Amino acid sequence: MNIYTDLERPPLRPAALRRALVVPGGFWTDLQVVEETGSTNADVASAARDGAAEGLVVVAERQTAGRGRLGREWQSPPRAGLALSLLLRPTVAPTRLGWLPLLTGVALAEAVRRVARLDAYLKWPNDLLLQGDRKTAGILAEAVGDGAIVVGVGLNTTLREHELPRPDATSLALAGAASADRDPLLRAFLRSFEEWYELWRAADGDPSASGLHEAYLFHCGTIGRRVQVQLPGAETLVGTAMGIDDDGRLQVADRSGAVRAVAAGDVVHVRPDAPGNTAG
Repeated sequence: MNIYTDLERPPLRPAALRRALVVPGGFWTDLQVVEETGSTNADVASAARDGAAEGLVVVAERQTAGRGRLGREWQSPPRAGLALSLLLRPTVAPTRLGWLPLLTGVALAEAVRRVARLDAYLKWPNDLLLQGDRKTAGILAEAVGDGAIVVGVGLNTTLREHELPRPDATSLALAGAASADRDPLLRAFLRSFEEWYELWRAADGDPSASGLHEAYLFHCGTIGRRVQVQLPGAETLVGTAMGIDDDGRLQVADRSGAVRAVAAGDVVHVRPDAPGNTAG
């Protein structure tokens, strides 16, 4: 039995989670909850190289050396968030793999809306935001070996103001969540992810045929916003986010009106006004 002193941050219940999620004929093949690890992405990547089956989930009660995009570190106090990684072996066209972090974002937004009752929205390609563009979650997808993809998620659930890693961050609890309980959040996320992943994979990664493109636009707060995109090679693109193409790239109209497709970049929402999404 886990011993803890912070009653607002109870431990996860691994046995109950496994009973609910790792079921015969289901997508999730194994769910492991560890007390502490450096990086769940590194743990799942190691398992992938050792031949682990698709559908492995590793969740850490505390992560000490988590990684975000561009090499940023991510960590939080014990049980103050969800830190987890998924092992996927998608058999879709390689050009469609850019949709995996977007699919993960849709599943996460749906879970937060359903359980926390907050109007969460997505910033392309990998952040979950709350009102005022305050970041509450990040997503990192990494290729491992021959065909495996590890997708990591870090969601702030009960971080307090003094524990936030940066001024523009927040947590579900600070945002007034109806519930910041990690057990139902994890269940809702994994069930939503499984549903979208199976639809997307059955459509050979086609975002329109699977319904994923429409769902992402519904939850995305980047489309219609003025953005500044830091591109690889130190180039900065400033313009208006117009849409998402079939390969998951952000379409940005620059000052001349030319539309460029951005496959990777660090996006800033330039104007601090309303998120600009159509989600209700």
